[in-house]
Amino acid sequence: MKKLIEGLHRFQAGYFESHRDLFIELSHGQHPRILFITCSDSRIDPNLITQAKVGDLFVIRNAGNIIPPFGATNGGEGASIEYAIAALDIELVIVCGHSHCGAMKGLLKMSKLADKMPLVYEWLKQAEATRRLIIENYSHISEEDLLQITVAENVLTQLENLNTYPIIRSRLHQGKLSIHGWIYSIESGDILTYDPIVHDFVNLESRTSDPEYVYNLHPSCSVSKSLGCKIYPMAEEKTPVIEETISQDNTTNFNLPRSNRLSKEQAERIYRGSVV
Repeated sequence: MKKLIEGLHRFQAGYFESHRDLFIELSHGQHPRILFITCSDSRIDPNLITQAKVGDLFVIRNAGNIIPPFGATNGGEGASIEYAIAALDIELVIVCGHSHCGAMKGLLKMSKLADKMPLVYEWLKQAEATRRLIIENYSHISEEDLLQITVAENVLTQLENLNTYPIIRSRLHQGKLSIHGWIYSIESGDILTYDPIVHDFVNLESRTSDPEYVYNLHPSCSVSKSLGCKIYPMAEEKTPVIEETISQDNTTNFNLPRSNRLSKEQAERIYRGSVV
């Protein structure tokens, strides 16, 4: 407590005093630019790693940066998302996982949590889609690599869950919202971002011509390594377009609505029922 009080005094005499005008402005209302969803882990500080100013980020934090699908619970995550988009008009959402995530470690060993941490056990059930995907598709991966892949796949699961929220779907349809998946590396300080074109996480800072494959999220596919990576532009269309084509077996296929980060397979899982 002594350390916290000393820190408070330094804040009041230092940062607050030198940014007094900013805090006076913030006292009249908030206008954050980004909804930042991340883990409660003490090693993650959204404002520190992005160097954002006070008031720039609207932050949701919980164990495992989990967003339950719309209607699954009456928790604060859904209410905070709705408020951020509808009331604050935020147009950019980031879901940020991180290396060495304790929640993801627990997700891989759920049977050991039920007795020792029943509340954690119940909470992590909200990430059952991630757990099942890992069990059924990555059984051949080493334990160390499996945690990294679980972190990555869980970010993608939460991006899909975000798309179940009416306010999110509506703003994506209007082209007024962008959603991004990040992974923060505690040991290096690097940020990886999900690239829907290559369906992989690539280094956010690199801008060379070829993508660097960090996670092979399709283990059946052959992926090559390269020295650099690039960040692909968002989809240009503002309003999703559905195009109907006839396949070789005379069945109808749909070019489904594209958000700015869904792979074709993920888009089919989300949109298929609403367009046929």
